[in-house]
Amino acid sequence: MSVIHFGSFVVTRQVFYRSTHSFALVNVKPLLPGHVLVCPFRIVPRVKDLSTEEIADLFVTVQKVSKVIEDVYKGQSLNIAIQDGPLAGQSVPHVHCHIIPRRLDDLPNVDDVYQLLNSKDADIELSFQQLKSINTVGFSSPDLPDLERNPRTEEEMWAEAEMLQAKMSKSYL
Repeated sequence: MSVIHFGSFVVTRQVFYRSTHSFALVNVKPLLPGHVLVCPFRIVPRVKDLSTEEIADLFVTVQKVSKVIEDVYKGQSLNIAIQDGPLAGQSVPHVHCHIIPRRLDDLPNVDDVYQLLNSKDADIELSFQQLKSINTVGFSSPDLPDLERNPRTEEEMWAEAEMLQAKMSKSYL
């Protein structure tokens, strides 16, 4: 198995699906249960930098992953979002599509998800840095900022990735 990067971060064990040009991975700090990312293998910062083949594969992968995520997490709808560049809230300079399953009353207001996506709490780069600062028993280092949601442990992400990989290999494809 080759090493998979999301920006500068190694995410190989968080990946639960691979296609020709794309991969899907569990989120280090999901906004809601089941929040995952789909990325191209090639690390490029903007959608405009992708080839036609990469764009087509990315969205076919989004569609396949969406079916599984909606089923597994009992979603009634999905938010599917790309923050295309830093001024749009992109925190890792690697194209990635958020898939977030939604349920009735999961947030106080339906559109709160967009505020969450653009918050410091959803900063994936910061979350990966925090994950590196968490010791092996899962407690945060005292110098970490006090954010509402802590990054998940590697073990939690690996377990979710394995479960989703098993679901993806079934009849969804």
